[in-house]
Amino acid sequence: MMILPGAMLGLLGGGQLGRMFTMAAQTLGYRVTVLDPADDSPAGRIAERHLQADYLDYQALGDLSNSCAAITTEFENVPAAALRYLAQQRIVSPNANSVSIAQDRIQEKQFLSANGFAVAPFAVIQSGDDLASPIYQSLCPGILKVSQLGYDGKGQVRITHINDLSPAFEKLRQVPCVLEQFLPLACEISVILARGFDGKTVHFPVIENQHQQGILDVSLVPARISDSIQQQACRIATELATKLDYQGVLCVEFFLLQNGQLLINEIAPRPHNSGHFSIDACITSQFEQQVRTLCQLPLGSTAMKTPAAVMINLLGDLWHNGEPDWNNVLEQPAAKLHLYGKSEARPGRKMGHITVLGDTLEQALDNALTIRATLSER
Repeated sequence: MMILPGAMLGLLGGGQLGRMFTMAAQTLGYRVTVLDPADDSPAGRIAERHLQADYLDYQALGDLSNSCAAITTEFENVPAAALRYLAQQRIVSPNANSVSIAQDRIQEKQFLSANGFAVAPFAVIQSGDDLASPIYQSLCPGILKVSQLGYDGKGQVRITHINDLSPAFEKLRQVPCVLEQFLPLACEISVILARGFDGKTVHFPVIENQHQQGILDVSLVPARISDSIQQQACRIATELATKLDYQGVLCVEFFLLQNGQLLINEIAPRPHNSGHFSIDACITSQFEQQVRTLCQLPLGSTAMKTPAAVMINLLGDLWHNGEPDWNNVLEQPAAKLHLYGKSEARPGRKMGHITVLGDTLEQALDNALTIRATLSER
């Protein structure tokens, strides 16, 4: 049943993704209650109500359930048990099963492989006793990733030689891990889709992503890949969403190998950093689509309003000499500045982003890199 504007929506998580969801919801006339453990969060600052509580505080979850018409989450590391509890009384999107798969790399890789989705060769390490297995030799060079709570390059160690594996596992505190083989990449891309409760699905244009030290640095739209690869990526993402019986906004990140093969890297059951361009470049942003799917409204158009767009992340490193001079962005007519309202800038912390629009991808990329260079000169 459609949830009309004016209703209160619940949100688990108060970070920048939650902030942008809240802004989209309020634009459509909804109110938002944020549940987040922090006393000061980007989303909590602007929401109508902030419940400061742990995600497994069942009194707070009961309050959220009683006061909200539907509930969503801004990131996948919210306990799936909280979503299952809330789903007993309220519409919850995404579902707990999808979140539990996405928040555990072991479950994620095993689910994808079992359902016929191509992934990089991998092996699971549950304990130090597993390291004696000869299977890991064939996966070197590779990258060792913690199974849970790893993001933006955190909880990862590169493995050049099999002798690096044991020290790397020690460095990651011997928690369950996945070892993935390095493969010759052409590029990394992502597909962001919105899927309604009726199964209708729309895709945003395929995005090409560049990373620095494991953190997304630049996203380019449209991706510089063939039409056939774009269509294949969208088809795979749709099949995955259907297999998960997914409702909401889903990001599927891919490796495109030099031989043209597509492999799923990971999934994010939420709006994604690579989709921030959609706020300024598309008729409907990924955050508005999150509101629409949650409230069972018709899905919006994902068509671009401009031929090309480039998104560049602004990390806390830019603040090393104080607040950057935002005039360098604001004086550019094709650039849009988004700051997340975080109180403390730290190296590697996502503080905001810039989206630059252009008639060509080359023009937008050149302008975006020039703007960032001027911000770094201080």
